Amino acid sequence: MKKPTTEEESPEKEPFSVVRQDRTEPLSECVRTALRFYFLNLDGHDVNDLYRLVNEEVERPLFASVLEYTGGNQTRAARVLGISRSTLRKKISLYQLEQSD
Repeated sequence: MKKPTTEEESPEKEPFSVVRQDRTEPLSECVRTALRFYFLNLDGHDVNDLYRLVNEEVERPLFASVLEYTGGNQTRAARVLGISRSTLRKKISLYQLEQSD
């Protein structure tokens, strides 16, 4: 994928995207690529609990990044995420994220 050259191709049109050297990929494409790589490297092993694995791999940096963005303010972080503070606290505990409150 080459660099965007027009406003329509601009990465701002994609809500979540990753810039890699000379191209921009939507987050969904990065996940798809990571899963393809995961499946290719199973080396004959069975896949178990993939949904949980993917959720943890996505949620942990999501919550950490939002908490960093909000300066550790859990009320703001919960609002940004669109979840309740109690759910946020459960995730902070689950992922053993540092609390700045």
